[in-house]
Amino acid sequence: MTDRNPASAQRPHRHHHWRRDLVELAALFCAVAVADGIANLVAHGPRGPMLLVASAVALLVTATFHTWWARRHSHAPPPGTALPDPGGRAAGAASSPSTTAALWRMRTTVRDEPGSLAALCSALARNGADILTLQTHPLPEGGTVDEFLLRAPQQLPSADLTRAIAGAGGRDTWIERADAHDLVDTPTRVLGLATRTALDAAELPLALRQLLGRCTIHSIPATTLSGRPNAGADAPVEGVLEATVMRLRDPSGGAITVERPYLPFTPTEFARARALVELDARLGPRVPRSQDVLTLPEGNEITVRRADGSDRAAARAMHDRCSERTLGLRYHGPVADADRYLGHLLSPRFGRTLAATTASGKLIALGHLLWDGDETEVALLIEDDWQRRGIGSELLRRLIAMAVEAGCDSVYAVTQASNTGMVAAMRGLGLPLDYQIEEGTLVITARLGATPVTSRVPYEVPRERPAHEVRRHRD
Repeated sequence: MTDRNPASAQRPHRHHHWRRDLVELAALFCAVAVADGIANLVAHGPRGPMLLVASAVALLVTATFHTWWARRHSHAPPPGTALPDPGGRAAGAASSPSTTAALWRMRTTVRDEPGSLAALCSALARNGADILTLQTHPLPEGGTVDEFLLRAPQQLPSADLTRAIAGAGGRDTWIERADAHDLVDTPTRVLGLATRTALDAAELPLALRQLLGRCTIHSIPATTLSGRPNAGADAPVEGVLEATVMRLRDPSGGAITVERPYLPFTPTEFARARALVELDARLGPRVPRSQDVLTLPEGNEITVRRADGSDRAAARAMHDRCSERTLGLRYHGPVADADRYLGHLLSPRFGRTLAATTASGKLIALGHLLWDGDETEVALLIEDDWQRRGIGSELLRRLIAMAVEAGCDSVYAVTQASNTGMVAAMRGLGLPLDYQIEEGTLVITARLGATPVTSRVPYEVPRERPAHEVRRHRD
């Protein structure tokens, strides 16, 4: 077996054009002879000047002819001809500028028969739409729901896409703009949501919302605050799917209702949602057990950590130490039975709670981030003796950071107009705020998308901070 030199194997073969060399050599000799004869005629002939002018004209004509000939018979490829690049792909000599494309998420229902998907793809291709991902959701009554992620020309209206799909046999077509986050394939996204749910029970409502798109999620407790059974909290173990509403049994008690009026749920989506709920049920109650130690300006140290139902007794003791005014500002009126409020507030199903405790372990403050359907509420309760020390502002910054991490667009706080401490804490976030006052009740809404909050949730990796702020500890 003969070895070959890779370098020589890649070197292109050049053909030696000996005929061209011979012609050029003969032309050179002819040019020398002609130049010698013209020089003798100019120097010794009677019409030397005329011959000199005629020679100049002849040279000019020859140069012009040569230029024309070279352009017509050039060996270079014409503009726009594809040349092979070093990687073996064809590259245009003059590439056209790329057009701006838009991303679309589209869902349509078709008959389950051979060729139906091919008809849809052909219709999209005729309109210049590129299919990036495709999911097929079989329907129990026959037919399938095909979900596309498309890249289409920016100037192509969505109405043209829906008309093309309708002409290809699609019905009940729904389309909306997509973004770069939708480029993540579905299995990867589901695995990520399952991981978040496994680490924190409070993630389940958020994971369902991200899995199913724009939807409204309500956690319905098994009993009302007055102790009576809730009417909508009797979902069966296998769950219920009714077009645009699905009801799932909550592992912590009660039910989880998911509504999406603009787009019916498919059996595939229902199965994915039920799998997340079953994962939550198998893992049981869980909350990240990290904690931070804060050093207050006067030197006292407090610990900030996530709270759950195991802190109910300590939270009730703190309520007993709070004045009626403090409880009234927090709950907007008298508190008849704090135990029932606390059972709801400390449940990870309804949101996330931060607790601040002293070095001796006494609970002195609570901060709540509560999922309220499509919206998110923040609330604070600081024991009277520990107010005006910056604890509320620190808890609020951490709650807002959690809301940003959860993908919330805004958060709101409901308080009284006389609660200057809460107003100051909200203003200290540096975010755009909207105020609404009705009969002494003040609703402050912070828009999170405008300015990122430079804070962190309690279980993130710490960074260097001033001495009066945070030191990292773990259980």
